[in-house]
Amino acid sequence: MLNQKVLDEIVTKVNDLLAQSPVKDVEKNLRVMLSGMFTRLDLVTREEFEVQQEVVKRTREKLTMLEARIAGLENPTKSDSLDTPVETLDDLTETE
Repeated sequence: MLNQKVLDEIVTKVNDLLAQSPVKDVEKNLRVMLSGMFTRLDLVTREEFEVQQEVVKRTREKLTMLEARIAGLENPTKSDSLDTPVETLDDLTETE
């Protein structure tokens, strides 16, 4: 088996070769090109996305609460209608 010193030496030599090769220039140019493309796409960062996601979540919760409140105001509960006596036809005929 190869010992650690030999492996470290091989890794060092490969890194030196890659640093001297055009691969580094290609990688650098590719990064610049992709960065320019992403800038033109008008993308948002992950942090901005998460902030907006939280805003939408709170807005949705508030909307649900307001919808329930409006429904409660538009349709009185059954207990409210039971408190008010309802006149029936029988009640009207007895008073006449």
